[in-house]
Amino acid sequence: MKTFAAIDVGSYEVAMKIFEISAKIGIRQIDHIRRRIELGTDTYNTGKINTERMNELCVVLAEFNKIMKSYKVDDYKAYGTSAVRETENTMIVIEQIKLRTGIKVDVLSNSEQRFMHYKAVASRGETFENIMKDSCAIVDIGGGSIQISLFDKDALVTTQNIRLGILRVKDMLSALLVKNVNYVQILGELIDNQLKSFKSLYLGDRRINNIIVVDDYVSQAMKRINNNNDRISRKEFVEIINKYRGKSVEFISSELSLDEESVLLLPQSIVLLHKITEMMEAKHLWAPGVSLSDGIAYEYAENNKLLSVKHDFEADILAGAEALCKRYGGNLERNRLVESVALTVFDDTKKIHGCSNRDRLLLRVAARLSDCGKYISLEAAAECGYEIIMVTEMIGLSHKEREIIANVVRYNKVAFEYYKERFAPTSLDRNTYLTVAKLTAIFRVADGICRSYRTKLNGIKTMIKEDELIITIDSDEDFSLEKGFFGRKSGFFEEVFSLKPVLRNKKRLNAL
Repeated sequence: MKTFAAIDVGSYEVAMKIFEISAKIGIRQIDHIRRRIELGTDTYNTGKINTERMNELCVVLAEFNKIMKSYKVDDYKAYGTSAVRETENTMIVIEQIKLRTGIKVDVLSNSEQRFMHYKAVASRGETFENIMKDSCAIVDIGGGSIQISLFDKDALVTTQNIRLGILRVKDMLSALLVKNVNYVQILGELIDNQLKSFKSLYLGDRRINNIIVVDDYVSQAMKRINNNNDRISRKEFVEIINKYRGKSVEFISSELSLDEESVLLLPQSIVLLHKITEMMEAKHLWAPGVSLSDGIAYEYAENNKLLSVKHDFEADILAGAEALCKRYGGNLERNRLVESVALTVFDDTKKIHGCSNRDRLLLRVAARLSDCGKYISLEAAAECGYEIIMVTEMIGLSHKEREIIANVVRYNKVAFEYYKERFAPTSLDRNTYLTVAKLTAIFRVADGICRSYRTKLNGIKTMIKEDELIITIDSDEDFSLEKGFFGRKSGFFEEVFSLKPVLRNKKRLNAL
């Protein structure tokens, strides 16, 4: 049994959940503390968290620290989201928090944050799995933005971030001095403008049957209106909207047993969700009532092997990469072949490179996206591929991991930039740079073996003998083209690992 605390330093509130976690009972919440602090109002309007709110935040987190000690928690994780991520003085903020409260706060990238929400939803087990079998969208409504992720039979089709978070929208309309009488209408027009682009570019004629809602306010309201049932039809959802349209904050607060501060952010959430359900023509909505704290606890339990995880989250990341490859006209068949060869080399040289299983996943994603840049330019495909990957949100990958993948794709084709002690041409830190170098060396070997755009391999084996990496391929076809390119591309592998790759053909060896 582990007692674990998950702290979410969010855009409009700071929350902490205390959990008991074990293989026997799973994840059980035993306390939930929330404090309203609109950090996002400062960040989104001025670019910095002001001193007053900083002091208020530190008082709350110091209180959380005392509560954790009273529960004798074994471990905790604290994460900041968009309000902390987007402030100009992020490093100063997290350093001040640590010095004044004793709590170490890490900052999540948007894709990491949304992936934790996704894991929180997945923790709901059978209901999640059944809904994901059909066409589905996860609509994640945050303070700074919303994330819309489309799935088709459990495969991620696309995920897009739109800066229409409830706090950002509220502050935007307040700045425009929008009166209550036309508030909903103007809010709707603002949302429609953004969703129109999403529909034309990513949704098209696709019909979404189910929407999974991840938020802090609509989920609470739906459960209380619907007798604690977290599933509702679109028709029932519209009836609820009409019932409370134009009612006062006090009335809604009393009817739904919500505090008035929460009710103030409810209209933005409702209008956002209503517009999205209309656009997708969804039949049902499911609001499991999960938060980032639930995702933090799930990931902690998963990483520490305190529960068995049924859902394959790596498959979601790879499915997203494959969808991106298709969008940019990549050669999926060849990319899968390169991936297979790269993984064989990676797995058989573990003692040499010392990379992690996570690095292995990044290599797989790089293989699936290796030719996406050709959509823009055949001549500058590597550089274009780098830019596409760097600007594309990939759920489950941090910014640094995306940068590793983008650099592997780029350095597969262009000259590798060398890190030097006094002057580093790259923006990568030393460890990240070395990971890029190792994965690039492996990837170049695989790309050289699969150089032509025909599938020629029946099998591949590798063996380390003295100072050589002997790669034996099984192929019935002429491999002269690949041998020529392999010689040109394998030199970097020898430089990085001090092993000379040697390519042999099993069929030709047997013939001799």
